[in-house]
Order: sequence, then C-alpha cells, then structure tokens
Amino acid sequence: MRIPLLSMFMTSPFEGLQEHAEVIKDCSWAFQEAVECHISYKCSRFDSLRGDIIEMEREADAIKRRIRGHIPKGTLMPIDKFQLFRYLREQDSVLDAMEETLDWLSVRPHAAIPEALHKDIFYLVDTVLDPVDELSSMVAEARKYFKTYREEQRVIVKDIIRTLRLQEHEADHVEHTIKAKVFNMDVDPVTIFHIVRLAEIIGSIADHAENAGDMMRAMVAK
Repeated sequence: MRIPLLSMFMTSPFEGLQEHAEVIKDCSWAFQEAVECHISYKCSRFDSLRGDIIEMEREADAIKRRIRGHIPKGTLMPIDKFQLFRYLREQDSVLDAMEETLDWLSVRPHAAIPEALHKDIFYLVDTVLDPVDELSSMVAEARKYFKTYREEQRVIVKDIIRTLRLQEHEADHVEHTIKAKVFNMDVDPVTIFHIVRLAEIIGSIADHAENAGDMMRAMVAK
C-alpha cells in the first residue's frame, strides 16, 4: 500500500510531550502540599489533594494515549519512534511515583512518621521536584532543536540533562540520609520499613526524571 507523501509528515510529537510534562509539573505542586499536609497533620486536605492528583494522572494518561495513537505507520519524524515511547514511559513514571507515594502514605496514620524526620522528608520532596520542574524546560528546548538542528540549541538541551543528573544525585543523598537516621531511631520495625519504603518511592521520582533525561540525550545524539 502506498502512503501519500503529505501523510508521512505530522505535527511534532514534542507538542504532546510538552503538554504531558506541563501536567506533571502542575501535579508536583499538589503533590508537595499533600505530603506536607499528611505528615504534619496540620490540614485536612490530603484526600482532596490526592483526588486532584488522580484526576491529573488521568489527564496525563489521555495525552499519553493520544501521542501513541497518532503516529501512523510510515510517518516521518526527527527521532526514532521507540526512543520517543521510552522517553514518554519514563516521563509518565514520574507521575506514577507521585501517586504511589500518596498511596503508601495513606496506609498508616499521621503519627507513624516521627516528628524528627518531618523536615528530612519535606527536603527530600523539594529535592526530587527540582528535576521534575526541569522536564518541561528540557522538552521545550528539544522542540526548538528539532526545528533548527542548531548545535547551540543542542548544547542547551544537554546542559539541562546534566542538571537533571546532578539533581538526582542530590536526591539520592537525601534519601540515604533518611534511611540512616531511621535505622538509628528507637522505633518499631514496621515504622522503619514504612519510612524506608517511603523514602525509596519519593526518591524514584527523581530517578525517573533522570531516566527521561537519558532518553532525551539519546534522541538529540548525533
């Protein structure tokens, strides 16, 4: 079957990736508030915020399906389709990890997390959200690169990817600090397990953001 020439070209998939990244960025603000609300037990909006995030996750899923479903066979793109899908999977996993964090928090009461760890966990959340903020900037700059293929634009994208990597390393350090602290606290084993797993899930947000950066690096590589 012959494919008409004009149908082999389409709007850049980066438009959808940008929209998807912006939803995740919006979700990160609600996520941070929800974590602080639950752990500090100074507000009663946790369930409402969690519901907002679930709704935004559905919106992001709809965008993801649209990206995947609107690339017909034979479409010419500036990047490999499978690289695009791998990138999208990692970017989407950022949001999945946020939702998983709130699910994990909700299984135990507020008092389950010792007050001595509250600031550390809040700092970990701050740290993992830094690379999330960079995702939309990275996609925006990559869109520019694939329009012009200018080397200086490619350098901008690579600089953002380098920043993502450094931010993920900082998040790893904070995660390790929390684990070391809880193992030296006089708390029950269930609480230790709950906090260690919580730190790991929160930390995975930055992991997936860094992985998305690695996928983007592969896409802009010459």
